[in-house]
Amino acid sequence: MALNDAVDWKAELGGGVRAALIVAGSFRSDAGTLFGPVPRLLWDRLVADEIDPEGRLGQALNCLLIETPAGRVLVETGIGERVDEKVRAMRAYEGPAILPALRTAGFDPGSVDLVALSHLHFDHAGGILGADGSLAFPRARVVAQVDEWRHALDDNPRLQASYDQAELRLVHPWAGAMAADGDVEVLPGVSVVRTGGHSGGHQAVIVRGTEGTLAFIGDLFMRPWSANPRWVTSFDDYPLTSVEVKARLFARAAEEGWTIVLSHEPRHPVGRIVPDRDRYRYVPLV
Repeated sequence: MALNDAVDWKAELGGGVRAALIVAGSFRSDAGTLFGPVPRLLWDRLVADEIDPEGRLGQALNCLLIETPAGRVLVETGIGERVDEKVRAMRAYEGPAILPALRTAGFDPGSVDLVALSHLHFDHAGGILGADGSLAFPRARVVAQVDEWRHALDDNPRLQASYDQAELRLVHPWAGAMAADGDVEVLPGVSVVRTGGHSGGHQAVIVRGTEGTLAFIGDLFMRPWSANPRWVTSFDDYPLTSVEVKARLFARAAEEGWTIVLSHEPRHPVGRIVPDRDRYRYVPLV
């Protein structure tokens, strides 16, 4: 992987498997929405130093580059470059999108073999296309879940608010044909695991090397406080599923010592999960 020091973090997982974190800009989300049903009395102190006057939190657009002997994988694409100024201002979207971020890090987007998307919300799938509407990763298979495509293009008004359906309809004819249906090893050592919860077809990406396992659990694990399985966001379409799946995945992650990359954490995006009474706690590594 011809990466330079512009990457935010990198690690060797063994057996020729390497991982690197690329941050494709940032945006801001309403803090109360991120904490959903959790009372402010419980979460206010956790974000007191970062909440802005409009009650919003900064959200990093964390993406992963994975190199294995079988190919190169990009996990997530961020918001991308096809955003007008009104939307950019509304979401306080800043920083380089995925393509310039990759190039700054010394990585050729044309060398990506597979793009794995945890789900198709605007802040995860927006970079599939370049600014001019061309394929951002022209040789790559795009892997989201079959169920996620179905939910993303549904006519339910709540669902429409989270997806950029006009953009997704442009890519669905070819990207939808590459979809995963359930748990699949998409390349040797790289698997997608259907979770649901946050969205109808949400998935986690698990990367296994000879010396360790790395997991990107998408928006089921946005920020450190998400380590409590019972803390879900208002963005979760199926919160009871989120609670159940998080508890199961976190138990395995803690037992096996997985390295975790959080989807939107700006300060300490890489860490591990450890048991904490009847729940779990996130311990940053960087």
